[in-house]
Parts: sequence; C-alpha cells; structure tokens
Amino acid sequence: MSVDRYAVFGHPIKHSKSPRIHSLFAEQAGQALSYSAIEVPAKHFQKVVTAFFANGGKGLNCTVPLKELAWAFADRLTERAKLSKAVNTLKLEADGSILGDNTDGCGLVTDLISNHDIVLSNSRVLILGAGGATRGIIAPLLEQGLQTLTIANRTVEKACGLAAEFQDIGAISAGSFADLQDQQFDLILNATSASLTGQLPPLPEDLLAANGVCYDLAYGNEPTPFVRWGLEQQAAKSLDGLGMLVEQAAEAFFIWRGVRPDTHPVINLLNSERSSKTS
Repeated sequence: MSVDRYAVFGHPIKHSKSPRIHSLFAEQAGQALSYSAIEVPAKHFQKVVTAFFANGGKGLNCTVPLKELAWAFADRLTERAKLSKAVNTLKLEADGSILGDNTDGCGLVTDLISNHDIVLSNSRVLILGAGGATRGIIAPLLEQGLQTLTIANRTVEKACGLAAEFQDIGAISAGSFADLQDQQFDLILNATSASLTGQLPPLPEDLLAANGVCYDLAYGNEPTPFVRWGLEQQAAKSLDGLGMLVEQAAEAFFIWRGVRPDTHPVINLLNSERSSKTS
C-alpha cells in the first residue's frame, strides 16, 4: 500500500521541525503518511512543486521565501489566502486541482490566545517586516479587535502598500523603523527574516509598553536575537514561534486529512526536547 506523501518547501529548510510535528500528528491520528523537508530556492519553485504533485504528492507546506509564489501557483484559493496573497499550505484536490490556503494567521492567534493567555482585544500591535509572513497574519490579528496595528519595514513603500490593502478591516498604519521613535506597543511581532541570520531589526529603546509581549515568528533551539531583545526590554513574555508552527501545522493537517490534532502534547514534547539540547 502506497503512503501519502507530504513535504515542506523552503530556503533555508534544514532547521525545520515540521517533519517531526507531522509525524507526531500522524501517530496521534493513527494515520500512515510521509512528510519531508526539501530545500527549494525561489527560482526552482515552479518546476519542483509541479513535479511533486505530478509524482503523487498530496500536500505541501511552503515557507520563506516561497509563500507568495505558492499563492500564484494554486488553482483555487481560500478566502484567507485571497486576502493575504500568501499561501503556506497547498492541497491536491480530488479533481486534480491545487487548493491554496494560509494557516499562519490562525496558528499565530491560537498560540497567543489559547497557549499564552495574551489579550489581543484593544491592544497596540507592531509587526516588524512586510513580507509574506506578515501578509498571512494581518487579517486574523485585526479581526481580534486591536486598538491599532502598525507595520514597520526597511522599505517604507512596501509597508505602506501592505497597510493600504488591509485598511478596510481595521486600524492599520505603516512606516520605517525610524518612525517608531516615541511610540509604544503592547505586542511586538518579529516577522522579518533577521532571526534566521542571527540579526535584529534596528529598534528604538522604550518601544515595548509596560507588561508588553515580544513574539518572534521564527524559532530555534536557542533564543533568537529578537527573543533575547524582548527579555532585555523586560517583556512580560518573550516568545518564539514554535507554538505558532505547531498550531498552523495542525490546521494544515486538518485541511489535508480531515482530523484536527491535539497540539498541546506536541508543543510540550518539542519544548522539552529543545530544552534538553541546550542544557
């Protein structure tokens, strides 16, 4: 009997915990499937993704820098994927077409609210970066009734263009990192790729409000530079994106398999595994 094949495409991808997460979900659900991490530079995406589905692949996750390319590749898009113009989940449908969805935003919001008891309603939120990762989380955040949402990016025009696309959903503004002087936020989300290269966006002091929270969409066995920055700013919580990764993966698993995994034991296991690696 053939085993259904799934994978995550990205560049870089060696650090990915997605294969481990989906194997745990499959074990939990009593389902047989394979899930691998495949290094795919943007210039090869079209060729590799076409071959993957042509050779029997059932579903894909796409991460940096492929989410906007995956959006363009899909034959049909969910409403949240249409809105975000970025796709992290592709599914082969029964008729042979490819469905594109974005589970990042719901994964983030679930992690913040359900796993960390963070109140989003009426909060001042800052997103660092204006790429595909940011696109996927704007609408789900605005739907939580934020007071304000601000996007800061090195290329101001890109941030402003992104904010303009979502202005009908809620209070959203954009600017440069320099524009953040004399502002404060209750939640700061790092959606730049800086953590992947061990760097940090140029952030002013006193950016984080009292009892504020820092959250890096990236993750690692060691605290990311942004998580460390949050700790230095005396954040009430300074978190990385491991919980978001598990929650968005659970949503993708549900889309592919029709089963919603229990995420808490998986998050706890991964946290304990990485703690043992750093101790």
